[in-house]
Amino acid sequence: MEEKIVFHTDDGDEEFFILEQTKIGGVNYLLVADSQEEEADCYIFQDTSEAGDPEALYEMVEDPEQLDALSKVFAQLMDDVEIV
Repeated sequence: MEEKIVFHTDDGDEEFFILEQTKIGGVNYLLVADSQEEEADCYIFQDTSEAGDPEALYEMVEDPEQLDALSKVFAQLMDDVEIV
């Protein structure tokens, strides 16, 4: 069972399951899924908080080039999962 994380948004709270996390160039990234089903939707979030902040601030990665590069990194970290 994966660890759960709750994101607080203007539209309410959204719960995701953390599949993997990594740090690249000093920035933390999370690969999350919206359910534990095999065909779940996955998203990559980037920690955008300032150093020393008590709480992390995550934003969804939307840049196509950055998303493609991060998807490849997560695919290597999770060799039994296909990320499309």
